[in-house]
Amino acid sequence: MKIVAKPIEVISYTDNKGNIRPLRFRLYTEDETEKVIKVDRIVAKDLEKLAGNPMLVFKCQSVIDNIQRQFEIKYELQTCKWVLFKI
Repeated sequence: MKIVAKPIEVISYTDNKGNIRPLRFRLYTEDETEKVIKVDRIVAKDLEKLAGNPMLVFKCQSVIDNIQRQFEIKYELQTCKWVLFKI
């Protein structure tokens, strides 16, 4: 996987216990086109601190351009921002 660290727009689901689950996200490519990727499967969910900033890390799988791909998206708890970290 390659580190890209791009901000993304995410549609997520939060249950009554406060657990967040990303459903799909929008990514803007280099040629200014947008691509919507549905999160097919969440492989793992972890909590990490990056420079003292707590983040939820989701390791996911999806079919992107007819290829099964793994990627990692992060949710910053203090700023409520989503980042596509690795793909």
